[in-house]
Amino acid sequence: MALSGMRGLSVFISDIRNCHNKEQERLRVDKELGNIRTRFKNEKGLSPYEKKKYVWKMLYIYMLGYDVDFGHTETVSLISAPKYPEKQVGYIVTSCLLNENNDFLRMVINTVRNDIIGRNETFQCLALTMVGNTGGKEFSESLAPDVQKLLISSSCRPVVRKKAALCLLRLYRKNPDVVNIDGWADRMAQLLDERDLGVLTSVMSLFVSLVSNNAEAYWNCLPKCVRILERLARNQDIPQEYTYYGIPSPWLQVKTMRALQYFPTIEDPNARRALFEVLQRILMGTDVVKNVNKNNASHAVLFEALALVMHLDAEKEMMSQCVALLGKFIAVREPNIRYLGLENMTRMLLVTDVQDIIKRHQAQIITSLKDPDISIRRRALDLLYGMCDVTNAKEIVEELLQYLNTAEFAMREELSLKAAILAEKFAPDLSWYVDVILQLIDKAGDFVSDDIWYRVVQFVTNNEDLQPYAAAKAREYLDKPAIHETMVKVSAYLLGEYGHLLARRPGCSPKELFAIINDKLPTVSTSTVAILLSTYAKILMHTQPPDVGLQQQILTIFKKYESYIDVEIQQRAVEYFELSRKGSALADVLAEMPKFPERESALLKKAEDAEVDTAEQSAIKLRSQQQTSSALVVADHPSANGSAPAANHLTLVKMPRQTVSDVQESSATYEEAPNPPVEAPKENGPVEVESNATNITEINNEIKVEPPSTSRSTSPADLLADLLGPLAIEAPPAVEQHPAQGLDANQSPVGDLALATLEDQSNSVQPIVNVEEKFHILCTKDSGVLYEDPHIQIGLKAEWRAHHGRLVLFLGNKNTSPLMSVRALILPPSHLKMELSSVPDTIPPRAQVQVPLEVANLRASRDVAVLDFSYTFGTALVDAKLRLPVVLNKFLQPITLTPDEFFPQWKALSVHSLKVQEVVKGVKPMPLPEMANLFMSLHLAVAPGLDNNPNNMVACTTFFSEATLAMLCLVSMMVDCGLHSWFLYLDKS
Repeated sequence: MALSGMRGLSVFISDIRNCHNKEQERLRVDKELGNIRTRFKNEKGLSPYEKKKYVWKMLYIYMLGYDVDFGHTETVSLISAPKYPEKQVGYIVTSCLLNENNDFLRMVINTVRNDIIGRNETFQCLALTMVGNTGGKEFSESLAPDVQKLLISSSCRPVVRKKAALCLLRLYRKNPDVVNIDGWADRMAQLLDERDLGVLTSVMSLFVSLVSNNAEAYWNCLPKCVRILERLARNQDIPQEYTYYGIPSPWLQVKTMRALQYFPTIEDPNARRALFEVLQRILMGTDVVKNVNKNNASHAVLFEALALVMHLDAEKEMMSQCVALLGKFIAVREPNIRYLGLENMTRMLLVTDVQDIIKRHQAQIITSLKDPDISIRRRALDLLYGMCDVTNAKEIVEELLQYLNTAEFAMREELSLKAAILAEKFAPDLSWYVDVILQLIDKAGDFVSDDIWYRVVQFVTNNEDLQPYAAAKAREYLDKPAIHETMVKVSAYLLGEYGHLLARRPGCSPKELFAIINDKLPTVSTSTVAILLSTYAKILMHTQPPDVGLQQQILTIFKKYESYIDVEIQQRAVEYFELSRKGSALADVLAEMPKFPERESALLKKAEDAEVDTAEQSAIKLRSQQQTSSALVVADHPSANGSAPAANHLTLVKMPRQTVSDVQESSATYEEAPNPPVEAPKENGPVEVESNATNITEINNEIKVEPPSTSRSTSPADLLADLLGPLAIEAPPAVEQHPAQGLDANQSPVGDLALATLEDQSNSVQPIVNVEEKFHILCTKDSGVLYEDPHIQIGLKAEWRAHHGRLVLFLGNKNTSPLMSVRALILPPSHLKMELSSVPDTIPPRAQVQVPLEVANLRASRDVAVLDFSYTFGTALVDAKLRLPVVLNKFLQPITLTPDEFFPQWKALSVHSLKVQEVVKGVKPMPLPEMANLFMSLHLAVAPGLDNNPNNMVACTTFFSEATLAMLCLVSMMVDCGLHSWFLYLDKS
């Protein structure tokens, strides 16, 4: 940017710099803007020099942060100037002042295009730079073909082709349709043969973006990328200007390895061998030196090579070499290198069979937890959290508890949360888990969320062997002179429920428990007072024979709080006072709390919500999202003070033995199941897929998208709020009316959707449930029992997001002997893409295996996938082929349309191929409200009032698939003499 000779601009800049305060600067800027506005009004008298000067001043004022809302016409007009100085100013200032949506850019599209297709290379570079910086849909549609021609032209100089590649990259990011995949695969392969490293580096940036969206279209480019890496690794024909501190073009090496990570695998043995030789050379040749710049470049190449090694699932020997190299990095003094070593070792945890190798460096990682740099401490905490399992959980958690004493406030909340999760997942016994949580509350009470103590209450409530131990530990903590209020809450609750189990121990009589708890009453907040009042009522109930003195003390407290300002406290005091006077009847009212139903841990959800990844969507991140999860085993545990469970016990959740409800289609009654499916932990939770609801907006600007109605389980926090309320007694769940109850017993609510044919199975072990009926129920529900026989129960839980779904199969062994030779195979139809996690060969006694299943809907079809499942119990071999309820309505999302929106869409659809009409006969009469409920269970939103005939029904929904994305569906049903006519219209716009 040559500003020499512009004395007026130099004077203006000096005046601005000499201003003593912001007000003086604003006055000077306003004065200059007024002068420029006046001169632009008399544009005919402006010379090219003056116009350039004023436009430069506008840009400088804009860079100072002031609004410049005029002069755009004069700025744009400079682009059409025939001379370079004026054209340069026009391009630079236009790209700075105007964004891609500015209407003034339309005025210069033709001028910019003329410069791009012209013969003046300088003008071509100016135009490409401006288009690449600005982007925009109009530029991409109008100029992308010309930019592509420059890129593939053999007559253009490298400087022009470099800018053309980067410009096309920006246009592609704004509008992917500008690059035709069919024609660009061969062109890209030719471009990767480029000898000029500058052009090749720019082309590689474009290539990374292309393969990140569709790697399958560019398989022919994979050998070219390997050859580029070979050329760079051997330093063959590398110009000196592209060698950075002895490293051949590190930027190109990084981009090439990044591109290779988007290909799922490399099948060509020659290419794979050559690539591993290059990676081996990088791993062996990288070390820490004194030169910071060389370290930065070599480590950038090294860490991308590590990511590629992880992606390719290299041999264990190379993986061990990678971990050993990172182990050296986390031991050096340079903090930046330690940080990178810890971060990449955390990524290595994504690779199977590497965790044991990383454990060798556990001592050094724990040392990094005490580093002066907080960023290194955070990375060390993340790594310890990721590498923890049943073999080292006790050591790691104890280190975290010890570090909690000296950790700064910024880390204590995260530290407490992760320590609580590790204790829950990998505890050798439940008593140790209780010890850890109580220590957490004692050491970091202000940073321990309510979810943590809610969780320990759930475990103690559900495990009778643990209750005396937990109550005794709570009693010990109350002896401390100063404890946190959270400790008062959890101790008061535990002693209120289970303090009577300690009655024979010294210092644990009801009167002594009341005295030590009551000492805390004057110092606690209102929420804790409510818990203490409930504790007093419990203590009074468990005091047998009644103690008149204790009763009088407690009644006095209740009487005192009957006029308390807080309504919750007041109501508890009044009700407890009246109940306490009922004598023996009090035991029936304040009975012990029932066991909690097993559900997902709120701590895991909170930990995932707290993780924020601001990095770009790299290939390793995509791979970690797509990686198949291993099955989880949930098994019974020994008593609180018993021996440690086997090493494969991954959670503390017990196999529930109570009866559960399973809605029946015909009678809506409950059936007992000895091992109901428990909710999957969050780490095996549904894959988060961005909703495509925005596509519906393109169809109709004001369509309101409603999420499908799904039953959500109560969170542990909500459950504890109810539990600690006055006289909280768990009532039986309400009976749910199945939406398809009115259909004929032989009619499936799915009908022709279940077209998968199953062979007749002659097993000696027969199911004890109606498998067909279970399948029909799950077609309109997202959780329930799929199959059950005397030995095993298979439950299912599903979540759906647009055209993606995640199912978890719960394989529960009901016997005291293991199930052997367990096999599961998915037989998917052509329209579904399904990926089942590995299933363990053996299911332990009274254990449950959770097997995630990923589903992607490619297009519409009525075919249904089949699960081929087999196992051996003793001498009996059981082989069952089960239809999976992955049916068309699972990929529907109801929406609401007004009459003004519905009828134009309905009338506009005249293409016959978009219409489906079916007549359903022989169906029992069903009232319209029940029919509406059936529609809602199928994810169809009923729109009342759209049809004048009250017997007709209109519904709207959106169908999601990979081929069509969001497709609007309009349904009209007419009921006439027992015939149900269905009209389905699909809007492919």
